[in-house]
Amino acid sequence: MAELIALLHWSTSSLAAFLASLVECVEALTIVLAVGVTRGWRSVLLGTAMGLVLLTALILIFNPLLHHIPIPIAWLQISLGGLIFIFGMNWLRKAVLRAAGRKALHDQALIYQEEIAEMVNIAKARGRWDWIALVTGFKAIVLEGVEVVFIVVAVGAAETSMAPAALGAVAAMLLVLLLGILLHRPLMRVPENSLKFGVGVILSAFGIFWIGKGCGVEWPGEDLAIIGLMAGLLIVALFSVKWLKRQIAV
Repeated sequence: MAELIALLHWSTSSLAAFLASLVECVEALTIVLAVGVTRGWRSVLLGTAMGLVLLTALILIFNPLLHHIPIPIAWLQISLGGLIFIFGMNWLRKAVLRAAGRKALHDQALIYQEEIAEMVNIAKARGRWDWIALVTGFKAIVLEGVEVVFIVVAVGAAETSMAPAALGAVAAMLLVLLLGILLHRPLMRVPENSLKFGVGVILSAFGIFWIGKGCGVEWPGEDLAIIGLMAGLLIVALFSVKWLKRQIAV
């Protein structure tokens, strides 16, 4: 049973970070590709590398701080669980609205074309480095990656191990990077809304679980209760999609 619980920790933490990172990396890749195609690769890749260094530094700085701050474990579980829950429910709410047709789906092809049009209309700076491309690449990585950093640090702090979430995030980044190098175009076929739906369910379940742990709730089956929470949230979310679709039809 102990081995099964440990495997559950690793798999759910890694999966949540992997899916969340996959979505954010795809969005960042779309911007980086558009800038690279229109303004050259040297500057945008430097900006991308700088953004990755900053995100890595944030993880390395904040994770040890969370573990060494003299806060009772129950308070830490409640606070981080609450943040994870809010974060997950925000993703799940948007995914439900998109699935029900109440919110427009992200169109990576359209975003790519809009970014190209914007970059073409900005004159290139003279010199070795194109600062517009550099800053745009840096901003794309940082803005999309901050959410991933939050997930990795929060899940790692709540579970006293950052390794599973970090492994999932790195795997997603490497996968998107490899596909971007091979295809040289946006990953338009990635089911972004489905991924956000799944990430929202997983993170929300984690949040509820850790809030309960911090409040002294004895979950049936211990950590296996996370699976039950995921199933319950998924059922409610799917029911919400159907209900919203009926409201539109009426």
